[in-house]
Order: sequence, then C-alpha cells, then structure tokens
Amino acid sequence: MASARYFSFLSVTISLLLSTTDASSRPLSTSPKTTVLDVASALQQTQSILSLDPTRSSLTTTNTRPESDLVFLNSSTPLSLELHSRDTFVASQHKDYKSLVLSRLERDSSRVAGIISKVRFAVEGVDRSDLKPVYNDETRYKPEDLATPVVSGASQGSGEYFSRIGVGTPAKEMFMVLDTGSDVNWIQCKPCADCYQQSDPVFDPASSSTFKSLTCSAPQCSLLETTACRSNKCLYQVSYGDGSFTVGDYATDTVTFGESGKINDVALGCGHDNEGLFVGAAGLLGLGGGALSMTNQIKASSFSYCLVDRDSGKSSSLEFNSVQFGTGDATAPLLRNKKIDTFYYAGLSGFSVGGRQVPISASIFEVDASGSGGVILDCGTAVSRLQTQAYNALRDEFVRLTTNLKKGTSSISLFDTCYDFSSLSSVKVPTVAFHFTGGKSLDLPAKNYLIPVDDAGTFCFAFAPTSSSLSIIGNVQQQGTRITYDLANNLIGLSANKC
Repeated sequence: MASARYFSFLSVTISLLLSTTDASSRPLSTSPKTTVLDVASALQQTQSILSLDPTRSSLTTTNTRPESDLVFLNSSTPLSLELHSRDTFVASQHKDYKSLVLSRLERDSSRVAGIISKVRFAVEGVDRSDLKPVYNDETRYKPEDLATPVVSGASQGSGEYFSRIGVGTPAKEMFMVLDTGSDVNWIQCKPCADCYQQSDPVFDPASSSTFKSLTCSAPQCSLLETTACRSNKCLYQVSYGDGSFTVGDYATDTVTFGESGKINDVALGCGHDNEGLFVGAAGLLGLGGGALSMTNQIKASSFSYCLVDRDSGKSSSLEFNSVQFGTGDATAPLLRNKKIDTFYYAGLSGFSVGGRQVPISASIFEVDASGSGGVILDCGTAVSRLQTQAYNALRDEFVRLTTNLKKGTSSISLFDTCYDFSSLSSVKVPTVAFHFTGGKSLDLPAKNYLIPVDDAGTFCFAFAPTSSSLSIIGNVQQQGTRITYDLANNLIGLSANKC
C-alpha cells in the first residue's frame, strides 16, 4: 500500500513539474497556431487597384461646411481626417500589378536608406554651422546652396497615405502625404521655379489673407535643420533619401482640418522648387516628434491612424486627441531617442511564429547608450526591416513551419521567401505575432505578412533584413490596425480591426 502511495505521489510530482516548465523549452506537443490567408480576395484586389479612377468623387469631395461656421481649435479638440492610399492616385499608371509592386519597393528602399542616414548623422553628430549661406536679392532658390546630409527618409514619392486639409484664408483644400518620419510641413507654392504635377491647383500665397512669411529671426526659423536668409525672409530646404527635395520660403498660415475647425499661424514650407519622386499630393504633413511637426504645433496630446489595405481603394482616418484603448488592445512603451526627436520608438521584445516564441535576444531591439538601434514605427515605410540576425531567425522559423507549401520564385526584389499560391483560393499559414515589452502581443492577419507580388499567385514573406542596427515596423504590418500614439502617457496602442 505504501509503495502504491509513493508511486502515485511521484506521478503527481512529475506531472506538476512538466506543467510548470516553460512552454518554449519543450518540444511542441500540438500543431502550430495557424490563420487563413484569403488568396482569392488578395488577387482580386491586385486587379481592382489598377482600374481605380483617381478623379472619382470619394477622393475629390470637399468640405461642405461654410468656412464662417468653422471654429478655431484648441489643443484638446478632437478632430478627424480621411486617409487615402497613394495608389488610388498612381496605380492606373502601371501596366500590371508586378510593376506597381516593384515601384513600391524601389521607393521603399530609398526611404529606408534615408531614415537610417538621418539617425546615423544624429548619433554621430554633424556640424551644420557652414550649411547656412547668406542670400542676396539676385539669388534664386538653389538646393545646392542649402546642401546638407539627408535629413529624412520620407519623401512624397515614398509616402504611402494621403489626407486632405485646407491651407490659407479662404481655405484651399489639397492632398497632403501623412508622414510620421518627418517634422517639416510643406506645400508647393506659386511662383514655381520647378513644381511636379499634383492633383489640386498649386497654392498661391497671394490668395491667402493669413499667409505670413517668417523673418530670419523667427523662432520657427531657428528650429529648421537647414535654413538660409534672403531679404530677411527665412528660407528652408528638406532633402530626402531618394534625392528628392523641396526648397522655398518658410511661412505661417491658417490650416483647416476638414469640418472640425482651423488653427492659425501653423509654420509650413512654401516650396517654389520641388523635385524628385513626388506624385499627386500638394505637399507633406509631418507628424514626427520634432518641434516643427503638425502634432507639436497644434499641441496634440495624441494622434492615431488606421491604414487600410493599399490595394483596397477604401479610405481610413487620421485622428487627434481621441485616445480610446480597449481591454483587448496591445500596448507598447513609446520610447524616445535623446539624439533625434523625429521618430517614435516602440518597446519590442520579439516575435512568435505558429504560437511559439522565436529565439531572439530582446537586446537586439534596444536603443544603446549612443542612440543606435531600437525599433521605430513608420507609416511611410512599406516593408518592415529587421536587424539581420532577427530577420533570419523569424524567416527561418516561418520557413520551417511551411514546408507543406509550394515554393515560388526564389527571390523578388527585397524578398527572399516566396510561395506559389496560384492554384489555391485560401491557405492555412502559421500565425506571426509581435511581442512588446510589458507583456502584450499582437497577432498579425495573414495578409499583413504574406503579400502578392504579381497577379498570378506569387506571395512573399513581407519582411526584409537590414544591416543597420535600427529596425522599422512598416505599414504592411500596420494595415487594418489602429495605431495610437498617446504622447501624454508615452504609450503606443495597437487596436486590431478598428478602422
């Protein structure tokens, strides 16, 4: 009897020990966690995006509320703007979906190179004292006269989502690129030394009763990274990673946010020479963390956006001062880099694939004492870039769990892991999840990490490696999730299916 009790006790003890062992240290006893990729729907969208008409009414609707009824906003006023995908303007210019994808990825590489350069210059330190020449009245706007290292990876050519705002009095509505990787707001202005084609008329500062050029001694002028003075007028230049640039007068004017209201004296660049991969929009809406960003100028306590699938043609929204975290939402610490205030860093600890943690050291994603490393969220970067060691571990685990899937082309542009789903209408794939410091996690929809690269059924794993220590969470992974930047409480919220 005693022997029976001993073996019973031993059996219970072993069972308890096994149940308390860390799941990641044991072999998987169950099938990997999976989700379904709707192949047919994704391929249908590859056709529909190419046939979108950029002049349709849903894109060109203007504010119907009388301007006299609009109130001046204060720093706590909630406001909302519509967002549209860049490809609602330009997709029809491509002969097929693959050329559209390759164009996206080319822009994306330029943007990422610019972001990495900007962070590197900030970390290493750049003396700009010799980059501010004095202008005379005979000097025209010359970008080479305001030469500077790349100041942002964001360009309108690589910006991916647009919003419509009004500038001036009376307000002229125009499309602006939404960019969390830039601070300086700017629009194209008459007279044009060189302006690219935009969907709205080019802004004429002479038509606005509230337009005011800033003097060289204005506080806003001193905050520009690259500036010069001509006839006591402040000049600005912003250069981008793909060689694009904008240069002109730095000024203030009234900005109108849809039917929500308006704000006086917003500093923005009035660009007379704007060149490069700029398409469709009239300028750029900088939502970075720097002092000149729209977010800081209107003293917003928070902002959020939800990015719909770029192939859908639908619109989503940009909102200020309306934080609403739900109980099931993922949250991450909002971190700041003391060396550069533009970018929003997130506390990321790792990934899981198929419900199993990928063996990656959390230190890979941390900002070090010099300001290098870390993970930023960027709405203008498309494909997430991961430090090479982290990318390899994530990709290898995904490949290990997809040996049953038919392999496609060995590599396409940024992508080295592709599949042939041409004969399928849907397919089960392992889940991929972000894990954040603090314990929260976010399961990604399958369409946020397996994306079509042609209309024939080739899908690729939508992450890419970078030799930089900086990692970037791009908009492919953000699609369909409301991203909230709670600036007052240094928190990032990620709310699935809240567009």
